Order: sequence, then structure tokens, then C-alpha cells
Amino acid sequence: MRISGWWMHFGWLYTIILFSLATAVGSAQEVGGVQWQPEKVPLMTVWAEKVNPSLPHPEYPRPQMVRQNWVNLNGLWDYAIVDRQQGSIPEKWDGKILVPFPIESALSGVRKPLEAHQYLWYRRTFMAPKLTNSSRLLLHFGAVDWEAAVFVNGKEVGKHRGGYDSFSFDITKFIKSGENELLVRVWDPTEDGVQARGKQMRRAMREPSGIMYTPCSGIWQTVWLEVVPESFIERLKVVPNVDENAVIVTAHVANQKPNMSVEVLVRDAIIATSTEPELDFSKVAIIAKAKGTPNEPVKIELKQPRLWSPDSPFLYGLQIRLLIGEREIDAVKSYFGMRKVSLGKDENGFVRILLNGKFVFQVGPLDQGFFPDGIYTAPTDEALRFDVDVMKKLGFNAVRKHVKREPQRWYYWCDRLGLLVWQDMPSSSVGRGSSAEREGFPISPECAEQFERELCAMVEQLFNHPSIIMWIIFNEGWGQYDTARLVEIVKKLDQTRLVNGASGWHVFQSVGDVIDIHSYPGPASPKPDGKRALVLGEFGGLGLILKGHTWIEKGWGYRTMPDEKALTKAYLRLWQRAWELKDTMGLSGAIYTQLTDVETECNGLLTYDRKVIKMPVEIIAKAVLRGEFPGLPRYKVVVPTAQDDEKIRWKYTFEKPADDWFKPEFNDSGWKEGIGGFGVRGTPGAIVRTEWRTSDIWLRREFTLPPLAKEELSRLMLRIHHDEDAEVYINGVLAARLSDYTTDYEEVSISPEAIAALKPGGKNIIAIHCHQTVGGQYIDAGLVIEVQSP
Repeated sequence: MRISGWWMHFGWLYTIILFSLATAVGSAQEVGGVQWQPEKVPLMTVWAEKVNPSLPHPEYPRPQMVRQNWVNLNGLWDYAIVDRQQGSIPEKWDGKILVPFPIESALSGVRKPLEAHQYLWYRRTFMAPKLTNSSRLLLHFGAVDWEAAVFVNGKEVGKHRGGYDSFSFDITKFIKSGENELLVRVWDPTEDGVQARGKQMRRAMREPSGIMYTPCSGIWQTVWLEVVPESFIERLKVVPNVDENAVIVTAHVANQKPNMSVEVLVRDAIIATSTEPELDFSKVAIIAKAKGTPNEPVKIELKQPRLWSPDSPFLYGLQIRLLIGEREIDAVKSYFGMRKVSLGKDENGFVRILLNGKFVFQVGPLDQGFFPDGIYTAPTDEALRFDVDVMKKLGFNAVRKHVKREPQRWYYWCDRLGLLVWQDMPSSSVGRGSSAEREGFPISPECAEQFERELCAMVEQLFNHPSIIMWIIFNEGWGQYDTARLVEIVKKLDQTRLVNGASGWHVFQSVGDVIDIHSYPGPASPKPDGKRALVLGEFGGLGLILKGHTWIEKGWGYRTMPDEKALTKAYLRLWQRAWELKDTMGLSGAIYTQLTDVETECNGLLTYDRKVIKMPVEIIAKAVLRGEFPGLPRYKVVVPTAQDDEKIRWKYTFEKPADDWFKPEFNDSGWKEGIGGFGVRGTPGAIVRTEWRTSDIWLRREFTLPPLAKEELSRLMLRIHHDEDAEVYINGVLAARLSDYTTDYEEVSISPEAIAALKPGGKNIIAIHCHQTVGGQYIDAGLVIEVQSP
């Protein structure tokens, strides 16, 4: 493990690491006379040893609606795996499982797969709290994947379908004084079903490979009991209104009665970046309050509110009281951030994503949200915070949570530390038949209804987190259908955020607020339509495999690097180009793949166990967040490549042409026409839009050169990706002769003779011959100007 000086700045993290290194991960612990220890896996995080089997994840799990009277039910439960044909409660149990870790994880203490033909049963007992004055007992589940039937004292209290949304049951009439029995029956078909499941695949547990990972069946978030009065605050909706210096709070009340009112108290804003696990507004003053009616909006005006942003994540405290007259019936504590997300055009006419009325270039990683020891479930709350904190340290102001929904406390840390979240809906197989030209169709009305129910639950349950600024419905066409209709559904639910209909997929109509493409390694930008903002939903994927930190011996990346030095150079170059696209194409945000390695996928900035950051933090953080690239020249695109424009057309032929094929006057009318680049898909760094599989290709393209001055012409360079040998001509003059191959776009000097042959402000011809012998093949080129020397 590497611990550089940078780790010293973390303070509390450094302490965690030293503590963990001093102990052996996986040691057995005794809980109530039962021995428990994690199952063996290739990697563990430094937080695995801090898991307390008596009460893992002891924190209150819903930080935006906090009550004091609650009981955490996490810990060791009985479990049994049975065939679904056996519908009855098991007569004997297979052993103990540590809740809330999925059964496939090491920290569950089980690490067994759950097959589609099986049920997973859970059992534990609890002591019923004393209920008075018509109070109720609620049983809450953070998340259970996928179908859960819940029984108390042998009677079914309810059933829920959905692997990511939280749910609750009123179990008052089912409990008895003293000890009670709680049973949960889970069915999770994973890839055998069509439900939302993200990147889970059962086969990955047996044969890890590719972009699908170990599944996560059963209870994977906190389970808890909560005592509430007969009439109680069931849900909050908090809407910041920056334009009117106000916050609008709706307290949804169950069993509302006449003469009830809601009082909302606002406490002054603080930046909550301390190491304390909970927000504490008790020492800050009440600055505003208002009364209203339950289930109706209450508007509270604020004087000169402090706005929430990644640079200044100010949060206000909230206290909501349910009253009859002046008597308090129920009360909860919460918080909110004052921020506004919108679209607007800048001085160059580019549509930008605006935060509080200002353009902020959003830079972030793709975050899969997997851990080697807990899979879907972080070992501890400290581990959740670490991931958010390290993203900030790496220079990011945003993150794309990829086809997974996290526990509320992950978003809580994003709120506190200041990270803009692009939130994916977990992907499914509901839509079938999608392609680059069209979206698919729902496999059945019932499956579509279930997907849409879970989509709406995600938006409603995460609504109050200021960090979330965009909803992403589909990823790369996975299960995609009825995109325009679903965008409208989400926009009706939430008018305060942006909606991205399909990340990295083609939506030809003017659907949603952004146009989003994926490009590996990239970067690239969508073509503007003048209505939507442009974002790069995925790019990068630079892999570095570090021995001792891999899931299995072999690993992969979209483009594998030999060492840290090469990785750092390539990484900085990718971000430099992304910053170029911000200025030249109007790109509003870019998401790099990815935060951590995941199982065999080794293109993370951190190893899967979070023990090594693969590049020097101080250098890459400044580059990503500020666009500072010391030692690297900066370029301005003059003639775009396939990286910059997805519709660049070339004339081409695979047959050897006449000897004057490269001259401007050559008649290429008999050649074919195709969109660049040209090659075989899978070639490293290639953006293939026209297939080329022969040994040779000849290309011609006409372009208009801007009216450049002589000094600017002297800084003109060829940007080219060639695999293999290439010769390039400009207006019939040899510009460059290149041997061997590249694995990405590189800048190459143009011969003085070719520079002299250029026609600024006029029509020009670029002609290329590329010859390939073995392996991958690709060719594409354009022109750039060096605008900053190292």
C-alpha cells in the first residue's frame, strides 16, 4: 500500500488506515455466543475490520428526516436458502447472515449465490417497544433486492418489489408485548428477470469478467423500527427557490386530523465539512419560521440566503413540528441547500448547464458504487464518506452515480462535502430491440409499470438532496423505451433539476435537457442543437493493473497503460482535450471512467480495495478542476476529427487509385463516401463509424480553413490517429509520413511545404493513405493550433 504525504491531509482517514493495517482483516468475532467472520475474498478494504457485527451501520439511515425514537435492527440474523417450490417458512436455518450486507458479499459472512429458483429467508427477534397514546410502530427497510415479503409473528404484513427504493410497513397490529419474530422472504431473479438491476450478473460471481459484477441479493441497506404517533409526518418535500429567496416545505402527514398545523423552523446555514458523522444545527440560530397546513406547501422567506455549491456547500437546518393548537404531536429534523439548476446561453451562444445562474464546468468520475467486501453495501459509513471525500481531493466537482442508487447517507455526504450528482436510474431489460437508430419497446405493460414505479420512487425519495442536479433515465439504450414519455413523467415530478433521457445513446427528437454521448478513450462532444446542453457522459477508461490489488490475476481497461507515468500523461491529455471541447464545442460536463477498479475492470483512479491512488493527486487535481496542464501544450481545434464531430464525411476507396490521387484536382467522384473514423471496432482509441478491414485505404476530404495569420499557420499541427503506416498530403503536398501505429490521437508537425500550400479562408484538400499489416486498424485526422507551449 502507498501512503503519500497527501494522505496526511485527510487526518481522520489516515487514522482509519493505520488502525486497519495494524489488525488482520477477517478475524473472527463473537456476538451473543455466535462466532462471526467475513468470508474470504481476493480483496478487502481497510474498513472491513471496523465492521461491528453486533451493530453494523449504526447511524440513523435517513438523515433528511430524523427522529429520536428508533431501533436499529442490523446485525446477525438467521438465514436459509430454499427452493421456491417450498413456500412455507423453513423449519431449520442454514446459519447466520450479517444484515445489511447482501448474501453474495464477504461481509455477510455467507458469500453464496441466490439462484432464480430459490428464496432467501431471514429471521430475527426483537423486543416490542412500549406504545402509548395510540402511537404506531413502523418497520423500515432501506432497500431489499428484489422482491420482499415481510412477516411478523407468522403473519404477512406486506410485500414490496423494487431493489433500490425504501419501503415501510405499519406493524402495530401484528406485534405483541415482549419478544416478536420478524421474517423476510426474498426472491431475486437477477439477470433471469427484466427488473431494474444495474450491473449485477450472477455469472460474474463464478466467472468474473467484463463490465458486469457480483450480484447483491436480499437486504442490503439498514432495517429499523420507529415509534410514531397516530398522526405523523410521513414524508417531506423541500424545494429551494433561489429566485424568490425562499424555501418551500411540504410536510406530508398520515392520518391528518382537523385543527392540525405544521410549523417550519429554519436554522442558519453552515458548511458541514467536519469529521463528525452527523449534522449539528443546535448551536446556530433560528433565522426564519412559518406555519401552514399539513400536506400543503409552506413558504419560508430567507434574507440574503447563502447558496449551496461545490465550493461552498452551505446547508440550512430544518425543524418541522406537527401541532394541534400549540401542542406538538410529532417532530422531525432535516436540512436543505439553496441552489438552482437551469440552462442558459453564454456569450458564444452555447447552451450551458447553470448552477445558481452561473456556468460551472462539471468534471467528475463514473462511480459504480461497488466494494470488494460489501459489494453493493459499503463496509461502514466512513467508507461512504471516503469515496465522496477522495473525489473532491482528486479535483472533481461532480460524479455520475452509474446505474445504481445509493443509501441516503451517501447523498448526505455529497450534500455536506459539495459534489454535484448525476443520478442514473438502475438499468433493466424492460425495453427490447433498441439500436443506434431507434429505441426499443417494453417487453410487457406489467414490466414497464414496475420500472416506472421504481423510477418515480427514486425521484421522490431522493428529491430533497441538493447535490443531485440531474436524473438519467437510460444508459446506452439498456432497456430503453418510450424515452420522451418517461422524460415528461420525471419532469412533472421534479421541475427543479435537469433530465437526461439517455446517456450515450441517440435520441433524435429534442428530448430532455442534455445531449449526452460516450467516447472511449475520447474525449468527444455531441453536436449542438441550440436547445440542450452538451455533456460527455463517459470517456477515458485508462487501465493500470497493480499486482496485489486485483480481483483475479488478469484485469482490463479500455486502454491499458504500462505504468503510473504513462497513465498520468495520458490522463492529463484526455482532460486537456475535454477542456478544449468546453471552449470550442460548448461542452458543459465530462465524466471520466472511473473512480475505482471493480472486480476485473481495472480502469479506476483507485484500486478496488481503495488502498492505492494510481496517480499523483496534486498534479491531476489541478488539471481536472481548473484546467491547468503544466508541461502540456494546449491546442485549439481548427479542422475537427471524429473525436470532435460525429458526422464528418470523407471520400474513400479500398482499391489502389491513380498516382495523382492526392492532388486537389483529382476526380474522386467514383469513390465511396463515409463518416470518419475508419477502421475495426475494438482498436485501441478508435472511434469507428465506417468499417475498414482491407490492408489499405485512401481518403480525401475538403475543408475550409479559417483566415489564419502567418504566425498562426506556423503553429498549425496535424492531429492524427493512425494504425498503421500513414502518409498525409495537404493540397497535393506531403505534410507528414508516419510509421508504426498510435493507440490514440496525437499531434504531429506539418512540413513547411504543406503549411505554405494552405489557403487561409479558402477551400483545401487533405488526402491520406493508411497501410495496415496485422492487429487493429484505424485512421482519422484533423488540424489543430498550438495555443500554449509547455
